[in-house]
Amino acid sequence: LGGNGFLAAFAGGLAFGTVMEGQCKFVFEFVETEGQLLVLGTFLLLGMAITPEMIGHIDPIWVALIFLSLFVVRPLAIWLSFLGAGVSTTEKLFLGWFGPRGLATALFALLVLQDFDRLKHGEEILFVSFSAVLISALLHGITAAPGARWMEHRAGTQNSKVSKGG
Repeated sequence: LGGNGFLAAFAGGLAFGTVMEGQCKFVFEFVETEGQLLVLGTFLLLGMAITPEMIGHIDPIWVALIFLSLFVVRPLAIWLSFLGAGVSTTEKLFLGWFGPRGLATALFALLVLQDFDRLKHGEEILFVSFSAVLISALLHGITAAPGARWMEHRAGTQNSKVSKGG
């Protein structure tokens, strides 16, 4: 009907998931597995296609904005979204760091460029977005295992205190 294909696919998936919830476990397992493969494939293709050209255009101001986004803006947004939800400080910090990231940034940049093909700074938007994805993937990839171990240790310490009545 002339709408955005990405949003139509999302709405279709949302409707399908709502209708099928609890009815067919296999479908959800399949979608989860295939979804992970598609995400990995997307990162591979984006990395191959855009990263080599983007590396030569990275601007220190972009990097500063990306770091501000990763270390302040997103964690603060996550923190605020959990106010009053009973989520511990540790969990808020963990979710603020490992929360939504990466692929959505690239997708939204592509959506903007698709809908506004005469955008004056389109290439810059694309490069900034993909720089954010690259930096995020590197930082989150490096910190994923230590962060998971830290949370596991914290959970074990908390469970130990609860079982001892402390």
